[in-house]
Amino acid sequence: MQHNYSLQPYNTFGIDAKAKYFSRFSSVEELELNLKHYANEPLLVLGGGSNVLFTQNFDGLVLLNCITGIEVSDDDDEFIYIKVGAGENWHQFVMHCLANNWAGLENLSLIPGSVGASPMQNIGAYGVEIKDVFHSLNAFCIANGEIHTFDNHKCQFGYRESIFKRALKNQYVILDVTFRLSKKANLRTSYGAIQQELFSKGITTPSIQDISAAVIAIRQSKLPDPKALGNAGSFFKNPVVSKQRFEALQQQYPDIAHFLISDTEVKLAAGWLIEKAGLKGFRMGPCGVHDKQALVLVNHGSSTGQQILDLSTHIIEKIKVQFGVSLEREVNIIPPHENII
Repeated sequence: MQHNYSLQPYNTFGIDAKAKYFSRFSSVEELELNLKHYANEPLLVLGGGSNVLFTQNFDGLVLLNCITGIEVSDDDDEFIYIKVGAGENWHQFVMHCLANNWAGLENLSLIPGSVGASPMQNIGAYGVEIKDVFHSLNAFCIANGEIHTFDNHKCQFGYRESIFKRALKNQYVILDVTFRLSKKANLRTSYGAIQQELFSKGITTPSIQDISAAVIAIRQSKLPDPKALGNAGSFFKNPVVSKQRFEALQQQYPDIAHFLISDTEVKLAAGWLIEKAGLKGFRMGPCGVHDKQALVLVNHGSSTGQQILDLSTHIIEKIKVQFGVSLEREVNIIPPHENII
């Protein structure tokens, strides 16, 4: 157990917030022991720290999930079921699957963070979301110490959402996740610049390894490495508007980036809106908007979490005024702020 411990190495923004108490756990028994001794302290469980923004010190107990392990739990003619410890590094796990020709995760290559965070956020990229390959997870109930199993339905997955971000927020600790991966690949290459990247390399019949390499190349060309420039990836969700609202915007902005969701709803590209508002590369003190991907806010080295939060508020207000569209933060603000837009 560490006291007044810097969390700078444990969040990809590189914010030097302090935890009143800090410890790690690699098993249910260690988790229970920590919770027992610090039962009256506010609790925060960290994985890869890739989707959090600390705006002040955390006056409580921060636990780092270090549960590891990868094993085949079942298989059939079509699928193989892989059970993974929540503390495993996400990208390294994806690479492990590719090395074994287990298909389904290749489009999710190079996403920072831990395996345990993936279902919490229902992470997604290039046409694939966790819910597409998810089978189940085991989670520890903080209130009574019971371990509960959640299937796809119980997780209530939505766009960058799950029951663990809403109704059951801060009530469970995810221990392990089981994925249902395919023995025969069903390649998804139509989203984003994957086809263009494959074409540039002369690949006409790609493998899952080729898809992964293409995704990695695209992400590296647009997204900063958190080790070099502090960031949490996409800071905002892509907003969903009514078809009528979209058509009105399209009259004013014919080139507006969008994705049809249904006959009544359209998803807009938050990055396009931010760039169109003239904020790409914009700086506010020691933080700013990335100059290659407007959806990413960056710490240029000495920013506080509050300064990054203020920058995000400035962007939300500007997008609302110019487009009449409300952006929502994807990153978790810690501690939560009640009166921020």
